[in-house]
Amino acid sequence: MAKRPKIIIKMIDKMGKGTCHYGHKIGDAFDFDTDRGRMCPMMVHTAFPYIDILRYGGSIPGGDNSDKCKFCCPDADVINIFEIERI
Repeated sequence: MAKRPKIIIKMIDKMGKGTCHYGHKIGDAFDFDTDRGRMCPMMVHTAFPYIDILRYGGSIPGGDNSDKCKFCCPDADVINIFEIERI
């Protein structure tokens, strides 16, 4: 069985006026497999479909890079922007 690729999630930008309730800041990076306890559960819940697609060989429709995609935090007051990268 092939080894699953590493998945890295980085906070790359912010659009909302609020602050992250979980304390995430631009530049934070997380390994999906080892840092789950450090990541906001709402962020992980939103990221999971993208992670699942990338981890198992797919690509995100409309994306310009088959190994990366972006998504936003579901908190409308915060709107953190994250990037998922398949390594």
